[in-house]
Amino acid sequence: MTQRLALVTGGEGGIGTEICRQLGAAGRRVVTTCLDPEAENIEAWADGLRQAGVDASWVQCDVSDYDACVAMADEVRERFGDVEILVNVAGITRDGFLHKMENAQWRSVIDINLNGAFNVTRQFVAGMREQGFGRVVNISSVNGQTGQFGQTNYSAAKAGLHGFTMALAKEGAPKGVTANTVSPGYVKTSMTEAIPEKVREAIVAQIPAGDMGQPADIARAVAFLTADDAGYINGANLPVNGALFCSF
Repeated sequence: MTQRLALVTGGEGGIGTEICRQLGAAGRRVVTTCLDPEAENIEAWADGLRQAGVDASWVQCDVSDYDACVAMADEVRERFGDVEILVNVAGITRDGFLHKMENAQWRSVIDINLNGAFNVTRQFVAGMREQGFGRVVNISSVNGQTGQFGQTNYSAAKAGLHGFTMALAKEGAPKGVTANTVSPGYVKTSMTEAIPEKVREAIVAQIPAGDMGQPADIARAVAFLTADDAGYINGANLPVNGALFCSF
């Protein structure tokens, strides 16, 4: 396996960390973005991965800020080389019913979850085309397919990632660049652990698999789509949701 460079935005979260771990196990060098290195304790995070045998590093970047992404890309190329694998994980929630949603709630989710994918991908896709190899994976959500109460902003952003991905796939295919989406269902992370127990039980009751997924389930899908020999899988959405939502 070629030791390609993978950039994972928001990689310090539960799902992001496991993606970094599995990409590292596949021989990739991994760099993640973080917003606040001290608050996120990012150096300790990187050390933990290094102790597990992953070549892990980090750069500071607000993915919602286009100019910051330009500067981040310059830093990544200078310090680590050309990015050949990009996984857009960074995302937030700011839930609320639309009739009560503040403008800031809408804009912050769109800016990070959707615009962030553009801001980051824009910096690296030309290089991938020139190299004749690239793998882009955008982490969406089952709620981008089904919608969810109190998440018009989040559902819109995650659905938007699908359209972004499909168009990018058509543009990149002639140059050896793939773009695919992974849509997790409910996954056991600190975010879902914070859900009240009764609500969590009600969610699990709707999942045919009988439980929430693990971050490793999502990471395996990403590792599969970013493999060197996955070049003919392009423009696809890979749902990982325990049969919570099935479609074709």
